[in-house]
Amino acid sequence: MKQAKLMVLAAALTVTAVALAADTGLPKLAKKATYKVGFAQTESNNPWRIAQTQSMQDEAKKLGWQLVYTDAQGSAAKQVADVRSMIAQKVDAIFLSPREEKPLAPVILEAKKAGIPVFLIDRNVDQSLAKAGNDYVTFIGSNFIQEGQRVGQWIAKKTNGKANIIELEGTTGSSPANDRKKGFDDVIAKNPGMKILASQTGDFSRDKGRQVMETLLQAHPEVDVVYAHNDEMAIGAIAALEAAGRKPGKDVLVLSIDGGREAVQLVVDGKIAYVVECNPKFGPKAYSTLKDYAAGKKINAKIINPDREFHSANAAKLLPSAY
Repeated sequence: MKQAKLMVLAAALTVTAVALAADTGLPKLAKKATYKVGFAQTESNNPWRIAQTQSMQDEAKKLGWQLVYTDAQGSAAKQVADVRSMIAQKVDAIFLSPREEKPLAPVILEAKKAGIPVFLIDRNVDQSLAKAGNDYVTFIGSNFIQEGQRVGQWIAKKTNGKANIIELEGTTGSSPANDRKKGFDDVIAKNPGMKILASQTGDFSRDKGRQVMETLLQAHPEVDVVYAHNDEMAIGAIAALEAAGRKPGKDVLVLSIDGGREAVQLVVDGKIAYVVECNPKFGPKAYSTLKDYAAGKKINAKIINPDREFHSANAAKLLPSAY
C-alpha cells in the first residue's frame, strides 16, 4: 500500500515537472516559406532608428514576409500596447526593441503565454523579469558595456589619464544607457586622473543634448572632454560648445557611440575625436536568426554584432560605408 502511494506520488511529481518544463519552454515556430512578423520600434526621431526600421522593412520585402510595424514614439506604455496589438493579431513572431528595461518585460511574458516567440534587437530587458532562452529567444545587438569601455580607454590613452569629463547619458532606464555608463565607469575607476564633472541624461536626443550641454558647460567651464552615449547628443553638444566660443576637437574632445554618416563626417572635419560604431542594420541578422530558430537550430542567448571604430586615421576612408 505504502509502495503504491509512493508510485502515485512519483507519477504526480513527474507530471508536475513536465508541466513546469512546458511552462518555461520557449514557444515553437513552424518552418514556413513566409511569416507574419511584428516589429515594435521604440521611436523614429533620429537617423539611427530610421536606418534600423528601413533595414527591417527592406529585408521583410526581400523575403516576401508580412511585417506589422509600430512606432512607440518614445513611450514605453505605447510600446506595451503595440506588442499587445501584435499578440491579438496572432503574428508568428515579434521583434522588439524595448524602450526601457523594466516596463517591457511583462509583455514579453504575455507573448510567450500566447505562443509567440520574441526576439529582442538593439535593447535588452531586465533579466530578473524575463530571461533569454527561457522567456524570449535571444538578444541581438551590440556589447554596450564594451562600447563604453572602448570610449573610456581611448580617452585614457589620448589624455594620459587626465581628463575633466561631462557625460551625456541616453534614455534613463534603457539598456544602452545603463551599460554604456557602466563600461565607461569601469575605466574611470582605474584612472584617478579622469574625473566625471557631471553626468546627465540627454535622452539620446540632439536638442536635449544641446540644452543639457549648455547648462552643464556653465557649471563646469573646466571641461575638456565630452562623452555622449550617442551621435545625436554629441552633435547637440558641439552646437552648445561652439555657441559658447569653445572649439570642439581642439580645447574640448568630443566622443560618441553609433557611427552615423553625419557624425563620421564630423570626425573627418576634426570636431569629433572618436566614435564607436553601433550598427543599426539589423534586418538580415534578425530574420536569419528567426529562420534558424524555426529550423530547430540552437540559438545563443546573446548574438553580438561586430562594430567598428572611427577616428582621424580612418574616418575619411570609412565614411561611405557609414549609415
